[in-house]
Amino acid sequence: MHTNINVVGNRRIFLGIAAALIAAAILAIVIFKFEPGVDFSGGALIKFKLANQVDTEELQKYFVEELKFPETRVSYDPVTASYLARLPGDVSSEHERITAGLTTKLSGFEEQSFQSIGPSIGAELRKKSIIAMILVLVGISFYVAYAFRKVFRPVSSWKYGWVTLMSLFHDVVIPAGLLAVMGHFFGVEIDGNFVVALLVIMGFSVHDTIVVFDRIRENLVLDRGKSEFGHVINRSVNETLARSINTSLTLIIVLLALYFAGPAALKYFILTLLVGVTTGIYSSVFVASPLLLIWHNWSNRHKTN
Repeated sequence: MHTNINVVGNRRIFLGIAAALIAAAILAIVIFKFEPGVDFSGGALIKFKLANQVDTEELQKYFVEELKFPETRVSYDPVTASYLARLPGDVSSEHERITAGLTTKLSGFEEQSFQSIGPSIGAELRKKSIIAMILVLVGISFYVAYAFRKVFRPVSSWKYGWVTLMSLFHDVVIPAGLLAVMGHFFGVEIDGNFVVALLVIMGFSVHDTIVVFDRIRENLVLDRGKSEFGHVINRSVNETLARSINTSLTLIIVLLALYFAGPAALKYFILTLLVGVTTGIYSSVFVASPLLLIWHNWSNRHKTN
């Protein structure tokens, strides 16, 4: 049995949900801000193993009180049985003192890696990450507008590009808002993985959106102006709905497996992808297409006036 979803008829509900989520995400980012990781604020990462498992709070207390590195955070990865200590500031000159203290204090201490990033390099990475995301958003919008350049009725190609940009903003701001909340309440930091996750979300989301838009273009050619634009959109969305959901579900299943069984270091990277892919499904079906119709109706009203 094939069930049709009246996306066009219920567009106010679907767009209202999207607007509420975007507003909540932006509010969270403004109020809580992000908790920058070592990549963006500078500092050091020390990955090490121990002969016996030790409580992370005890390790953190040792870094703060004995080694005199306040705001140190220690996490444990049960998959690799290793610890990861995040130390703020430039501590490259203190590396030997840290390893000597840990060797003396902890049984079977074995350093696996040490990474130090200065604050100026962190600031430069942060700046370049923001520029990269803006360029990707603009580039994708221009590409969609170019790809649909032969479509001029009833909606011009550049409007497809703008609608794609708006739906992509929806897809990246919601997981960003979630990480801002988690950073405030649980100390989750954003790093280079966070930026990579957002870029992956953009690529996956625009793929789904283009599939829907392409079906709209095909149906407009076949329909030859016999049906209303809203009817064509609704039919196109329902024809691609099963494909979009099935394709996305395969990725979601893999991401869920990685989230629960994968390394702890990638846990929030995978969570960002999970949220972004889910919002991408929603925006491709329930945000992008209705926005096309709203823009078309608004343009027609202004032409008649």
